[in-house]
Amino acid sequence: RRGLLTIYMANQATETLFRMAVARGAITPLRHGEVLLFCITAALFMFFFRCKDGLKGFTYSALNHSFSPEAAFSKTDRKIKHCEKISQPMNILALTKKLMDKVCKHGPRHRCCKHYGDNCISYCIKGFIRMFSIGYLIQCCLRIPSTFRHLFTEPSRLLSLFYNKENFQLGAFLGSFVSIYKGTSCFLRWVRNLDDELHALVAGCLAGISMMFYKSTTISMYLVSKLVETIYFKGIEAGKVPYFPHADSIIYAISTSICFQAAVMEVQNLRPSYWKFLLRLTKGRYVI
Repeated sequence: RRGLLTIYMANQATETLFRMAVARGAITPLRHGEVLLFCITAALFMFFFRCKDGLKGFTYSALNHSFSPEAAFSKTDRKIKHCEKISQPMNILALTKKLMDKVCKHGPRHRCCKHYGDNCISYCIKGFIRMFSIGYLIQCCLRIPSTFRHLFTEPSRLLSLFYNKENFQLGAFLGSFVSIYKGTSCFLRWVRNLDDELHALVAGCLAGISMMFYKSTTISMYLVSKLVETIYFKGIEAGKVPYFPHADSIIYAISTSICFQAAVMEVQNLRPSYWKFLLRLTKGRYVI
């Protein structure tokens, strides 16, 4: 938890310093800069993901859950299909399922592609639908506490829980990121007639454009910090970068001092969510 807290505070401090520099005219912010930063970060992350032992821990598990090819046929699927054949005349749902299975199986798939149960087109579409649903549900769950707090005074707010624009934006962001990455990877296999880890650089960079649906400086900065951390530890393992003991504590202390200084002297350059956190933590005494 110390490492995660250090990354969080380092993000806060970096963003605060950037806002200070912009306020003083030292830096001119780029239009869609967070999207560009995300494209570069996503390209490198996906490259490490494709490389052997490139990523470890939670980062690898999360990407593997989102991008790993689906198995061709499991024993359970075979049993279900066998039961369908010997059952009574199929209903509409079973007929639709059988039709979809045929469409997914008999389309174009390159010999280097590992999604054996789907063709390249259905593989991308399934990835979009799956991650869109996950993003939509995540945003819904985040809005549940605030919605139910006003349930009895404003019952109409319950509908906004499901039709809120941010729900669809996060879903479109995650869904398009996965589908663009998968589609680009398949396209490059068809063009080059081979599977290469370098494809992940191109696919990840193009997939990063999906952040246009859900722009977030917080997400971009967090992923940059995780990328720097990953590269640093890889350098330590390779013996090319020295290990600094208690580096996380030092970075945390410096980051906290920067944020607290901004909170006292120029609160307008502090991230609003962090300023609200400080006010709640001190019960409003921080402004005194």
